[in-house]
Amino acid sequence: MTANYQLNHLRELESESIFVLREVAAQFENPVLLFSGGKDSILMVHLAVKAFHPAKIPFTLLHVDTGHNFQETIDYRDQLVERIGANLVVGSVQEAIDNGMVREETGFNATRNYLQTAVLLDSLEKGKYDAALGGGRRDEEKARAKERFFSHRDEFGQWDPKNQRPELWNLFNGRKLYGEHFRVFPISNWTELDVWQYLAVEQVELPSLYFAHKRQVFKRDGMLLADSEVLPRRPEEKLEERMVRCRTIGDITCTGVWESEASTLEDIIAEVSIARQTERGGRADDKRSETAMEDRKKQGYF
Repeated sequence: MTANYQLNHLRELESESIFVLREVAAQFENPVLLFSGGKDSILMVHLAVKAFHPAKIPFTLLHVDTGHNFQETIDYRDQLVERIGANLVVGSVQEAIDNGMVREETGFNATRNYLQTAVLLDSLEKGKYDAALGGGRRDEEKARAKERFFSHRDEFGQWDPKNQRPELWNLFNGRKLYGEHFRVFPISNWTELDVWQYLAVEQVELPSLYFAHKRQVFKRDGMLLADSEVLPRRPEEKLEERMVRCRTIGDITCTGVWESEASTLEDIIAEVSIARQTERGGRADDKRSETAMEDRKKQGYF
């Protein structure tokens, strides 16, 4: 009897991502994995564990902490790091503000999300990391759709979307000059629905924020934002309790929540499969201009 070696699309994506992760370990001397505590970076860590099992993952985890994170995210991060025995480095936006590296925004729309770029670049330089693995996907946002798997950054950490290297036959060119580095995106070809389906199949534990729960929220610019002491409200913005969940997790000040009853991964998959708005449609930082994400990426953002 002939064995059936056909793969479904999730296993094909898994295989592709693991191949890229192993390429990074082979080509670079000191790679780091950017970890935010969101589902995509959780997926990246899970794939890395599978790629190098039974050894520990050969990447340090780097979290750029704005100081305005959901507490559930920080708790999950610490538990994951302890469970897999990884090395964690935290770049602090608060420390950068305190020492004058960056200046905090003021006003009702202030966010620390933009301040992460300087802290990220500083952390990469201090750690002498030559490659930074990120969980960006091409379906998320039009600027991220332009990225290659191996995305070159110059000595200032900047990205030139018009000057990228060809990637033919799964051959990746990681050559660079001293002081330059690469951003690498192993899950580029995954969609949001792929991520949720894979996490369900693999039974990966996730932060509670992704599942429906009651939370005090208020409406701003067509989005629901979670009540927090770091997020000042205008007089007309009234609190109300709703059943909500996060589709993407970032700084509290710019992460919108969605009304939802999805309490299981199966519920989330059903919800995402019929959603008419992308997950980053609930991110206030993407709404500042038509090219907000691309402008930030050129400067060195994730």
